[in-house]
Amino acid sequence: MIGYTEIFLRLGLATLVGGAVGLNRDLHGKPTGIRTLGLVGLGSALAMMASLDLASGNAVNDLNASSRVIQGVLAGIGFLGAGVIVRNQTSHIQGLTTAACIWWTAAIGVLCGLGAWRPIAVALPLALLILLAGGPLEKALRSRFGQPDDD
Repeated sequence: MIGYTEIFLRLGLATLVGGAVGLNRDLHGKPTGIRTLGLVGLGSALAMMASLDLASGNAVNDLNASSRVIQGVLAGIGFLGAGVIVRNQTSHIQGLTTAACIWWTAAIGVLCGLGAWRPIAVALPLALLILLAGGPLEKALRSRFGQPDDD
């Protein structure tokens, strides 16, 4: 049984990481923000922790319950992600990065729920690097190689 400090750390980090990615999306005028992605992270971590707590006592059941929760969270979150993907009048598809952020936030939430701190420590800076530098890098490459700018 894990203590309240560990529970707070797992759920709190999942919420903060989701909120940080949500802030990036909100600042770029996207349909998700701090609240949405904060709740995605928190909900994913909570579901994962519930599976660990409910399945305690048998190592095989722990693994089976956890893997089913992971599959359910990551597949189910696709419906939320699909809701932000739209095609505009010029057949340009928008919202893919936001949908990917929703999915990524759910995965980070699962890792937080498991207490898997090392993968989180590596994944968070990589995701923030992609979100902060990816857009300007894409624009620079489009400009350099003569492709039209999508924005």
